[in-house]
Amino acid sequence: MSQIKGSSADQPTNAPLGALHDIRVLDLTQALAGPFCTSLLGDQGAQIIKVEPARGDMIRYAGPFAKDAKTHDFGNVFQNANRNKRSLVLDLKSAEGQEVLLRLVAQADVLVENFSSGVMERLGLDYERLSAINPKLVYTSIRGFGDKVGGESPYGHWPAFDIVAQAMGGLMSITGKNENSNVRVGSGVGDTVPGLYAAFGTMAALLEAKSSGRGQYVDVAMVDAVLAVSEVVVNTYDATGVSPQPMGNELRGFAPFNTVAVKDGEVALGAPHNPQWSKLCTIMGREELITDPRFDSDLKRWNNKTEVYEIVEAWTSQYTRAELTEILGGKVPLGPVLNAEAIFADPHFAARQMLCEVENPRTGRPARITGPAVKLGRTPASIRHRAPLLGEHSREVLLEAGLSDAEINRLVEVGATTINEEQVLIKESAVR
Repeated sequence: MSQIKGSSADQPTNAPLGALHDIRVLDLTQALAGPFCTSLLGDQGAQIIKVEPARGDMIRYAGPFAKDAKTHDFGNVFQNANRNKRSLVLDLKSAEGQEVLLRLVAQADVLVENFSSGVMERLGLDYERLSAINPKLVYTSIRGFGDKVGGESPYGHWPAFDIVAQAMGGLMSITGKNENSNVRVGSGVGDTVPGLYAAFGTMAALLEAKSSGRGQYVDVAMVDAVLAVSEVVVNTYDATGVSPQPMGNELRGFAPFNTVAVKDGEVALGAPHNPQWSKLCTIMGREELITDPRFDSDLKRWNNKTEVYEIVEAWTSQYTRAELTEILGGKVPLGPVLNAEAIFADPHFAARQMLCEVENPRTGRPARITGPAVKLGRTPASIRHRAPLLGEHSREVLLEAGLSDAEINRLVEVGATTINEEQVLIKESAVR
């Protein structure tokens, strides 16, 4: 596993700059969708300033927490979604806090926010005002049902969480064992998928701004993003006029494409097209099935899927997961269902640096988070430092923005910012 040591301000001298090292991002987001978006930019080297209220991002206080955590204000979800960022506390409801933000906007390339619809307008920090200060600014918002820029939704003022996006975006309608068991996908894809689209849209707008000299508004709705990756919903209904129902682990039109039984559980197997089906039949010693008129096309195998699975499982159930993986691995698409313990032990994720160690300031020992999934050959992504403590970089960022110590102290006096000196104590104790 790759390991990042030290505080969030420490950056290893050999850490790659990243493809976005010259991009400055103001991150006004909370929870998961927005922070996930900006973490992707940060992994690629962008300089992320996380602007938080005095109470901090709400997700700081959400578990899971390390068993030996001294306080419950630095959860693992926050750690994972806020690596490579610096924290600045600003009260955006105060005139002083707004003035500081406007100074930062003048120096920024990107601003990302996921407030409820209308909040930035009420604060007087809407896109029109900010783009007048910095015409090159790319302004990205992530809301449950989007903003008026992309089309004003009748649900535009509704609040939303991951489960709402999964439900209304169609994903829950096709997830589960059958039509009476609609279930939410186990991870927060109603947040992370919108975050992915927001990062993509931000990058597209940044690229265009290099030639035009003008930024623009990037509008992402959580429910839109979920629908966009729920291709079965649209494709099936358009073709047949029938709403697709949950099918467990199957995919309509594909067989075999499911989990199949083995001696000690099940494995995922996909051999729905003629090349894979022929290879599977040969390995099973059932070459006659290749030309069998019941199974000699993709459509026929789907139409006769009950018989297909009976034949395949009669063979796979003779073996354990390990044995079947040895027989089919690298030949026919197959994979054991890995739980977290197995993933942490699997050589693939180690080789791909998908589990990285960062400091947990609440335990004094490393925590493991997911590594960057996008690998660039010449300017690789990296996790340079852990997620920040609340207000850990307030003074540092404000000094960079051109404020004097006296001006910063005045902001503290009026409650417009908070200076967190805790990290200084951590550094001092580490030296002893």
